Amino acid sequence: MSALARLDFDGVAGGYGDADVVRGVSGAVAAGETLCVVGRNGVGKSTLLKLLFGELACRAGSVRFEGREVAALDASARRALGIGYCPQERPVFDDLSVRDNLTLMRADRSVDAFAPLFRRFPVLGRRLAQHAGTLSGGEKKMLSFARGHAEALPLWLLDEPSEGVQWENVVQMAELVDEAKAAGRALVVVEQNLAFAERIADRYLVIDQGRVVLEGRAGTIDRERLLAHLHV
Repeated sequence: MSALARLDFDGVAGGYGDADVVRGVSGAVAAGETLCVVGRNGVGKSTLLKLLFGELACRAGSVRFEGREVAALDASARRALGIGYCPQERPVFDDLSVRDNLTLMRADRSVDAFAPLFRRFPVLGRRLAQHAGTLSGGEKKMLSFARGHAEALPLWLLDEPSEGVQWENVVQMAELVDEAKAAGRALVVVEQNLAFAERIADRYLVIDQGRVVLEGRAGTIDRERLLAHLHV
């Protein structure tokens, strides 16, 4: 393990039922970096994030957060250590208001801390009293992203954060990712939108059929090679 790694994982395997969807995947991300996980739909990217967060149990491999082995810990224990997660599916609590989604984990239940994010995403500030389930898919992703950004945990896992989000808001997300990295946070981002990934990636991990087929620092992998693993 690199001495600078905030998260590193080695030989991780797991999936659903008796089937392994992720097979021996390894990688690492340091403080102040974004690791972008890319690949076609259905190749194991979201499953990898669930294994890293503890939503799914690892059948094999090691997951270390700040040098501590966490593979045996469940999701709540990993979050308590400082790992945040914004899932692709059901990113918000539909039955709660936008305000309650944002403040659920905050002791004071105040939205004052979100004022800078409301300037980035004005629609959220206008809809605080609205049930989150009535938002569009893209708006739900913005709400989930805003909550995860405000939590400011050392490690942030995001699954398709730009899905359904208008490009001007994707640009805002990219700027906020830069802020998070500047503050020393580490991010692992599953992303199909290559334009967004290119804005935020420091490293790439390309997955196909549950295995790593390409990895390296941004700038050392040309765009055509990435596209080849994104297209059917």
